[in-house]
Order: sequence, then C-alpha cells, then structure tokens
Amino acid sequence: MTTEARHLGTVLVQNGLMSREQLDRAMEAQRQSGLPLGRVLVDEGYVQETDLVKTLAHQIGMDYIDLDEVQIDPAAAALLPEALASRYLALPVGYQDGKLVVAMADPANVLALDDIRHITGAQLLPKVATRSGIMAAASRLTSLSEGVGSLTSPDAEDAEKDEGLDGIDAVDEAPVVKLVNTVINRAVAERASDIHIEPGDKDLRIRFRIDGVLKEVMTTPRSITSAVVSRLKIMADINIAEKRIPQDGRISLKLPDKSIDLRVATLPSIWGEKVVLRILDKSSVVLDLTDLGFLPDTLERFAHSYNKPYGAILVTGPTGSGKSTTLYATLNVLNRPEVNIITVEDPVEYRLGGINQVQVNKKAGLTFASALRSILRSDPDIALVGEIRDGETAKIAIEAALTGHLVLSTLHTNDAPSSVGRLIEMGIEPYLVASALDCVLAQRLVRRLCTRCKAAYVPTQEELALGRWPENWPAPAQLYKAVGCVACASTGYRGRFALHEVMSVSEEIQRMAVEHKPSDEIKRVAISQGMRELFEDGLKKVELGSTSLEELKRVVI
Repeated sequence: MTTEARHLGTVLVQNGLMSREQLDRAMEAQRQSGLPLGRVLVDEGYVQETDLVKTLAHQIGMDYIDLDEVQIDPAAAALLPEALASRYLALPVGYQDGKLVVAMADPANVLALDDIRHITGAQLLPKVATRSGIMAAASRLTSLSEGVGSLTSPDAEDAEKDEGLDGIDAVDEAPVVKLVNTVINRAVAERASDIHIEPGDKDLRIRFRIDGVLKEVMTTPRSITSAVVSRLKIMADINIAEKRIPQDGRISLKLPDKSIDLRVATLPSIWGEKVVLRILDKSSVVLDLTDLGFLPDTLERFAHSYNKPYGAILVTGPTGSGKSTTLYATLNVLNRPEVNIITVEDPVEYRLGGINQVQVNKKAGLTFASALRSILRSDPDIALVGEIRDGETAKIAIEAALTGHLVLSTLHTNDAPSSVGRLIEMGIEPYLVASALDCVLAQRLVRRLCTRCKAAYVPTQEELALGRWPENWPAPAQLYKAVGCVACASTGYRGRFALHEVMSVSEEIQRMAVEHKPSDEIKRVAISQGMRELFEDGLKKVELGSTSLEELKRVVI
C-alpha cells in the first residue's frame, strides 16, 4: 500500500465520503487483489466514482470536469484517433484560453500527454474525469459521428442546393438513416419525451426534452438538414415535396426491448423545416392513479366523481402536462367486462385492452364531433373524448353526459375554475354546463428529486417567503434540494409526477355557472368547499420531499 493510496483513503474519510471501517475493509481487499485502492473502493460500492475522482483531482491540484454537464465539441474530439483515445482514456472536449481541453482518467500519464500533444499539435489543458464518463461520452460521439461523417463532405452543400437530391435519393443513403436511428435510440435511452431538430443559420441543432426541460445533445453542419428532415418525412408518410406549410404524421418503431410511436410535426422556419418528434413509449405508460402523485384526500375527491354512472369529467392543463396519462389511468380503473368503453382520440397514444379506441381521421371526415356522434349510437357506458377543441364537440360531449353517459375529456385552461367559463365561451348554454359538469381536474408536471442525491436543509424565513410559503402554515423542520449525481445526469431530478387541483361541481357552483359568475369567484367558493389549489398541492409535496421549492416555482406561478 503506497503512501499516496493511504492518504487518499484518509482524505475520503475526513470528507465524510466513507467510514473508517469501510476504508479498512477496502485496504484488506486491496492487499489481496493487488488492484489500485481507488478501483477497489468503487467496485465495493464504498464511494461513488465521481467523488473519488474529484478527491484525486483536488489532491494533485487539477480541475475536475463532468462530461455529462459540458457540451463536447465534435471537431475537438476528432483530433485524437479513437484507438489512442481508448488506450489513454482521454477525450478532447473543446478549447479554453487557446488550449485544447483534454479530459483524462489519468492526467499524470506524461507519455500519454506527449503523444496527444504531438498528434493534435496543440497546447493541452488536461482535466480529470471519470473512466465511465469518458467511455460513455466517447461512445455517444462515435455513434453520432458515424451517422454524420459521410454527410458532411464538401459535396453535401451542393447536394442540398440540388433539388433533385433533396428527396428520396438523398435520404436513401445509409449515413442519414444511421444518424436518424441513432438520435431516436439515444433519445429513448435518455428517457426523452420529445426530440427537437432545429435548423439554424450555420448548423442543425438537436435537443431532447428530458423531464420537461430541453437539453442540447448535438449540433451538426447545416448541410445535412434537408437529408435528415426528408428521411423523417418518409418515415412518417408526410409529403416530402411540401415545405411551405406545417405537416404532421406518425412513426411506429420496434426497438430491441420495446415498441414506440413517434408523433411527428414539421414547421417551416426561415432556415428550413423544424421537426419535433413526441416519443410515446407504450411500455412505460403509468396506468395506476396511485403512481401519478395524488395526495390521498385529492384522489378520494376525484374517485368520488369517476365512480358515478354519468356526468362530465374534464382534465385541464397545458400541452405536455400529463392529461392523457391521467385519463388512461382512470379508464384502467373503470375498465370492467360489464362496461362498454369507447374512446375517440387524435392520436391514439396507447393501446388498452378491452377498450374500443377510435382514431380521428380528418382526411376521411372522421372528426372528434362526427366520431363522438357515432359512438353514442354504439351503446357506450363510458366515452372518452381526447380533447374538446370546438363548440360542436363540446356540445355533443355535454349532451352525452346529460343522457346517462360518463364522459371524460381534456380542455386547455390554466386552472379548474376557468373551465366553466371556457365551455360557455365555446357556445354551450350555461344551464347545460351546470347540469352536466361534475368534476374538473387541473394538473401540472414537476420534476421529482433524485432519491440518490437529494440533500436535506433547514430553510430560512427568507427562503420560505421567496417560496411563497403560507404564513398560516408552520415552518417545515427540513426541506430537500437538488444536488446532482450520475443517476440523474447531474440535474438533481429524475422522473416527474403531477400536481393536482380537483374542483367538484357543487350546487352552489352550478348556480354560479348559470349566473355567469367570473372564475375567480368560482375559485373562492371551490376553495371554501375543500379544493386545494395547484400551488398548495405542490407545497404539500415539497414538504414530503418529493420535489423542491425551486422546481415548484418554475412550474406554477
């Protein structure tokens, strides 16, 4: 055991990263195996590799670099051949103060530094990184560069200008197919909900939305934009020649371990067509209401409504707030052999056994309104309308709720009380809204704190005031904040859950609807009758340690 190794173990114990007993066991294992102490500590799970490398970097007076947090310059990475990068566990990541920044697992390797300096012809600024971080980053770059490499030749820009190559022929080439497949596979592996492909003045930017927040994953030369967009259009059965108007389509893919659907939307911009792909992972849909973040009393209020034989239940919120998932979870509870459930959706996001699902087809004249009118002649007990978009659909849905059907649907409003006025604005008579509407559930999605790295702290009065903590609530003994680790890609959050606001439509609220009372007055009455607002529901979940005050303020005003 070297003096340096003993000193490393002592520093780790002093920093509270491991116990003295764990160090003694690791040193004994190190004597028997002959492996470096650092490797033994990580293999035995006594210390995280990131913490170990940070400590080592501090010991030798060098900077630590987290490759999950930095944007790696592909041009810089390409300066070092893959074979040498693998041998030395080194990866050029960009430039700083005119020097090439190189992430290395062993920056004390003088021979490696000399070779890298000779090959790149640049002054080096070595920084310490984890072995796993370097290998993962190199793997990502390799898989993407294999798709991009053949598309960025000098002839690529000429191909982009040649309208004859801006179609089927241009996208039948293997490189663009490989690039698109790699991007989709990586997005699924990183739990992304959306892929944004955005052409700019000089490059093509690709971003993933992970847990509701966009993250840039790569930029490529703008010359490959047409080939990538055309490839996606072909996969989605979209008109490849039409670039002047927005289009939408759908892609179904089978990955090695799951099947996914992609909703594809194109949007013309000044630099070319932007494409957004919504990833629908049919294997990951949550179909249990208890897993969606409901507090017990809120779930009880909601269950009281959906267990009724008739009436209208609306789930409201902005796009991407989990409304469809909540509706599917509710249908899963209601799905019984003696009940006939029919849905009309655009698109059908997830297939559910035992439920008759209808896909809207505007080209064939099958709209929400016409489909809903037809399914009411098919003897349904429960009808789900994917979205109430217009007055005609709203009217048929309300009439169905009044004639003995349980109708579930979604609506775009900021909170639950606003739904009453929104339906009236769509042309529904106030007395019909009052009679049919039984419950409105408003929701938002917030990121869940990573359970492996979240840190407890005692909030100050100033922090509570900034977080709009109610003055009549007792100050919490402790809250939790985001830290960041390997498991959550250093964000401090992993996964999402919903905040809920459940408004039961009482007789008093019904009278207010008939009298055209404003939504703020309806809200006051609903709160007095037990409705918990979105922000208050979020504060309860902050108290439980599920999310942070900062995340709550980001999502709910």
